[in-house]
Amino acid sequence: MLTEPRAGRLAAWGNALIAGMVSPDDAAVAIVGDDAVHRVEGLPGEAGPVGLTLALGRLRALGARGLRVALPAPGHPLGLSGPPEFNARALEAEEAVICHGAALGLVPVVYEAGPEGDVHVEVVWHCLAVREAPPADVPSLGEAERELAEALRDATEVLTRLDVAGSGPVAEAALAAYRARAERGREVLAPGYPSRAVRVLEMAQRVGMLISLAYENGHGGAVSAAEMAARGETLRPVERTARRAQVAAYNSVVEERERGVR
Repeated sequence: MLTEPRAGRLAAWGNALIAGMVSPDDAAVAIVGDDAVHRVEGLPGEAGPVGLTLALGRLRALGARGLRVALPAPGHPLGLSGPPEFNARALEAEEAVICHGAALGLVPVVYEAGPEGDVHVEVVWHCLAVREAPPADVPSLGEAERELAEALRDATEVLTRLDVAGSGPVAEAALAAYRARAERGREVLAPGYPSRAVRVLEMAQRVGMLISLAYENGHGGAVSAAEMAARGETLRPVERTARRAQVAAYNSVVEERERGVR
């Protein structure tokens, strides 16, 4: 969760484009980010893969009024609505984008080539049919913010008890990288998102960073198998809460538009 999901970038900047707040070229550049290129395959009316600019325009023409994010995990189909084929592909990728107003969804497949430090990344978004139904288990922004406040306390308590927060230079480097990324990523939600969504996403990413530290930087104070298992049991619901909050933040523009807030 330290890294921004590609589905989040696509939905955020795609929503800004649909709202007329950014140009197609600017949206495409923001979505691609540090990757080399993104293409969309299986788009209705297209015989082969097409670029993002054409794909986003075609989705609008097909009726898409907004883009939602799904971040599913085993046993938790977060943001999905079916059918099973699409859900399975999204679960394998651990992310997807679902069009609101058009029964279509996009699942990324990432291809990497090249040596470490000079990796060339290409992303192909596969366009598939989806079921038009409410997305699974997505909270409101208000619910997500309240849940995150509790989750952040839980994660901090667990890390302190396990001595992960003070686990040395690796943890310090991860914290520094997170802070630097947070400064660079303040425009990640794209123009048009409410300030509360930005706040919720930043908090969700912070919780995700703490969870990553707990899992990736050694065992800390959890030296026995039983203690390691207990740590996992404690952190899994915290991670689930952070993923739900991320989806709520990315989807907030569509939800507000549907309620007539914007």
